[in-house]
Parts: sequence; C-alpha cells; structure tokens
Amino acid sequence: MLLSTSRGNEGNARSEIWYLLKEAGDEDPRADLTGISGLLTAKTGLEPKEAVRRLRGILVERPWEFRYVLKVKPIELVVRTDLEEMIKAVDGLKGSIAEGEKFKISVEKRRSSLESRQIIDALASRINRKVDLEDPDWIVLVEVIGEVTGLSILRPEDILSVEKEKREMYKR
Repeated sequence: MLLSTSRGNEGNARSEIWYLLKEAGDEDPRADLTGISGLLTAKTGLEPKEAVRRLRGILVERPWEFRYVLKVKPIELVVRTDLEEMIKAVDGLKGSIAEGEKFKISVEKRRSSLESRQIIDALASRINRKVDLEDPDWIVLVEVIGEVTGLSILRPEDILSVEKEKREMYKR
C-alpha cells in the first residue's frame, strides 16, 4: 500500500499505520519510509483492497485514531519502472474492467524521467474500454517512485482519503 502524510510526520504516520493494520487484523504489518517527504509504503498480509475496507471501518468507528495518515492507496503489483514491465502488469490486471465499464489512468511520478503522457498512452492502448476522466468505474493507478512502480486497478472507493471521509462524516 502507498500512504501519504504531511511533511515531517512520516515517523508518526509509520507508527500509526502499523497500529491501525494490527487493529484491522494483520498480524505482521510493515511500514517503511520511501525517502520522499510525505510518502510511505506499508506491507500487509491482508489483501490490499480488503485492508483499505477494514481501515475505513476503523475510521468510521474511531476517527480520532487517524491523526497522521492522510491517504491510503492499495497496490496490487510492484514492477521495475519500465514501460514494458508496466504493460505486462496492466495486461494481467485489466480483466477487472468489464465490457461497458469506463476507466481512467492516474499517474503519480516521483524521481523518474518517464513522461506521464508516455505511460498513459502505452497503458491505455492495452485496455479496450471507454475512457471517462470525470466519473470512471475503474482507476488504473500508476505510482512511480524512482526505480519501482506500483500498479492497481481500483474502484474509486478503494482509495481511502481520510480528510475527505472525515468531512463527509461530520456533515451527517
């Protein structure tokens, strides 16, 4: 999983996600710094999308326990930052997108000379479905961090945005 926090709070977020994943039922979670300010990775024994669902359940029941973790994105595959590797990964994941469903590609690049447009064009050409940038059924998530890239095909609700969800809770 990929997590974001505010700059300078990486250590606090690391401890927090370790605790929260334990609460979610993971017996041996790990959280690591990426060397990029505000960005961490977490490894869980849980299926990543299920981990996000369980974290969301904790957020609904006990929102005060989320003080440092701002966003959690499940990552299904990690590959070398190489277009051919990314294409192979997406070829293996794209079966999630059924005929008649729409998708968009979201690319976040850090410490890479690859162009976002280059990544989008290469991956979009492999998915024979309609593109909808405003209201997609699926998000092809591409998170480039230097030499490694995390990829997932997610429903929009598979991403946990803590502040947004807290705001929604307090509106009710």
